[in-house]
Formats: sequence, C-alpha cells, structure tokens
Amino acid sequence: MSESDRNRSSRRKFLKAAGTTTAASLVGIPESARAQATVDENPASSKSLNIGLIGCGQRMDVHCGALLARDDAQILAVCDVFAEHRTATKNKVENAYAAATASGAYNGCDAYNEFERILERGDIDAVMIATPDHWHAAITIAAMRAGKDVYCEAPLSLTINEGRMVADVAAETARIVQVGAQGRSSEPVRRACEIIRSGWLGKVTTIDVALGEMPPPLTPAEEPIPNGFDYDRWLGPAPFEPFSFERINGSIDGWRRFWAYSGRENSERGAHLLDIVQSALGKDNSGPIEAIPADEKETRSRLRYSEEATVFKNTQGLEDYQVRFFGEKGTVTIKTDGSLLTEPAELAARPPGKDDVRLPVSADHLSNWLDAVRTREPAICPAKTGHRTATACHLLTIAERLNRPIRWDAAKEEILDDPYASRWLERQRRSPWFI
Repeated sequence: MSESDRNRSSRRKFLKAAGTTTAASLVGIPESARAQATVDENPASSKSLNIGLIGCGQRMDVHCGALLARDDAQILAVCDVFAEHRTATKNKVENAYAAATASGAYNGCDAYNEFERILERGDIDAVMIATPDHWHAAITIAAMRAGKDVYCEAPLSLTINEGRMVADVAAETARIVQVGAQGRSSEPVRRACEIIRSGWLGKVTTIDVALGEMPPPLTPAEEPIPNGFDYDRWLGPAPFEPFSFERINGSIDGWRRFWAYSGRENSERGAHLLDIVQSALGKDNSGPIEAIPADEKETRSRLRYSEEATVFKNTQGLEDYQVRFFGEKGTVTIKTDGSLLTEPAELAARPPGKDDVRLPVSADHLSNWLDAVRTREPAICPAKTGHRTATACHLLTIAERLNRPIRWDAAKEEILDDPYASRWLERQRRSPWFI
C-alpha cells in the first residue's frame, strides 16, 4: 500500500471514530452572553429547556436523538473538536427541527470547536457532556460555574480528587447534575437493590461484577493529524502523546484502553456496575474499605465493603450476568440483558412490606434530569453519588496499578498508611488546562 493510500485508509478509520469528542481549555469563561440566532420558527414549546451538547460521538448521538423526539427541550448548540462530527450533529438537529416547521426551514443550531462558547451563552440552560473521561470533571465544573445544569456521562471523573471537586462545586452552586449511570433508572436494578437493602437475602457475602478486561494499552506509531481535528484540545489536561487514530478512536478498545484518558474496564463498566453495588449496599455516601489486586491466592481483584461483603472483579463470563449478589438466603442477579433473576424465584415478585426499603423511581434517565432541572429537586444520580461510585472504580485501579492492597477511609476520603498511593488521588494536568 502506498503512503497516500495508507493515509486515505487511516482517514476512513478516523471518520468512523465517533468518540473523538470535544475538549477545550479552561483559560476563562467569558461573562458576556450572546443572544440566540434568529430562526424562521421555534418548533419547541414555550416551556422548552435550551440545551447544549458537548461531544458529538456515538453516545451523544443517542442523547441527541432522544432530545429531538421531545417537545420540552431544544438543542441550541453543539460542540466537538472534530469539525465533521460537529457539523454532522448540527445538520441532524436542524433537519429534525426543520421538518417540524411549516416552512421546512431552521438554522438555529450553532456548532463550536470550543465548549466555552456554549458555556458563555445566556440562552442555554443546561449541557450534556459525552467526551472522553479525562474531560468529564473539568467541563462539568466549568459548566456549573457558568450557571448551567449538567448531564455528564459516567464515570464522573478520572481521579478521586476531581470527583470530590465536582461534588463540592455542585453543592456550592446548587446546580443540577445527573451522572449517566442509567441503572438508577432501571426498574429491575431498582427492584434488586430494594430486595438486598430490605434484608431478604440476609447478609450479602459475595458480589460478582462482570467488568471484563480490555486489551492492553498500545504504543501506536505517529500519524498525521487530519484537517479539521483539534488534537491539542482533545488531549486537554492529558499528557502529550503523538497523534494516532487508535489513540482517539471511540470504539470500546480505542481511547478507553489508555490510562491517560480512562480507568479502562474499571471505569468503563465499573461506573455502571459498581454503581449498582453502591446502591444495593446503601453506600451512596460512603464506599469500600479496601481495594485488593489479584494475587497468588485469589485470581480476581476485589473491593471489600465490610468483613462480610466483598466484590470480586470477574473478567470472564460476561455473557451470563452483569452483577450477582450472594446472600445467606439466596441470590439476586442482574442479567446481561438487564433483567432480574432471583433465587428463590418468588423474591422477584414478592410485594414489599411496610418496613421494606423503597428507592426513588425513575422510568427514564434523561426525563429524570430534565424534570430535576425544572423542579430544582436532585436528579436520581447526582454529583455526590456519581463521585462515590467513581471513587470505588478508581480505588480498584490504584490497587491494580500499584499491585498492592489499598485501605480506604471513606469518611475522610483518604488512603490509609500509604503516602505513595495517596499521590494517585490526583494526576498532573497539562498546562494550561487546570481546574
């Protein structure tokens, strides 16, 4: 293959890398606000919330479609560091809104390379963030400080200290934050957590979590940066590395396999499955007490929540289940398809008693967030909850990377008796992208 053919092939791969989502500097959020561009007609209702989308990859495409199907929210702006991605999303939005107007014309969705341009706008109420993980905390914090409510995909953070900052800023600014742990809006997951927290299994001793195992990180060869892609902003606070398509690829084994941008499977699946564990064990304001890597006695890494309850990280068997709880009186399983399986079987249909635990009900994660923005009541997975789940993910990662047990004080949010491991509560951020 010639060099020109190789570059064309690489470019086709790049165009499919839908995870090349936005990132930008936090050099400053201008206080000025710009008025909404004039459009032929406004297809949304007068009670519509104005939304900005930050990161136009695969995940945001799902959110965009869901928003376009509603009449209580309108997308006014999109942002991505790849020009073709943001243009495609802008066109998708305008075509959908144009179809809902009598004139068949609509040009009221702006597209930006820098997410600050969305945050500076006074006509945007809230933003949805679906960037790579290393940008989640910084953009969420900047959005809240700019007066925006936030839906941020899970995990909430790349480090434990970042997550604590997000939770603190959410409390200080009283902004609504929904973390994209969609299990909180799943009826089978809610029912499983209620069964466990109501004590129907007795003491829960073992929890198997099917996190899987990603391919090892790569050291890919440098490739030319394509036109229309702002690689420096994609990297943002992460260490500089020469560009390659594999590094920014949005597939499951793309950027998520690199430690610089993700916690790998611990954060990718753990942000959802360990969130179920946190809820089921009643640890939304707490967490595990120890993270232990695999060793000669136990081939699975684990999180210890108490003397009785230990979470085991399974890297195989993903076709059968997501999370499985073993108690003194039976088992509760969230299957791969999201359905609930119990042993004994009658637990699944048993009606709750007056003293049993009942958890908040959300039929749809996006609707729950939009309702929370209007009512100013907390979303079902607020920042403080998402932070605690991300903490469990990060503790497992720290233990595995250092290959030693990590003891955790959840009340103080401190690693105990290990100064070197404590340095991993944060990572150095590339200038000038500081929080």
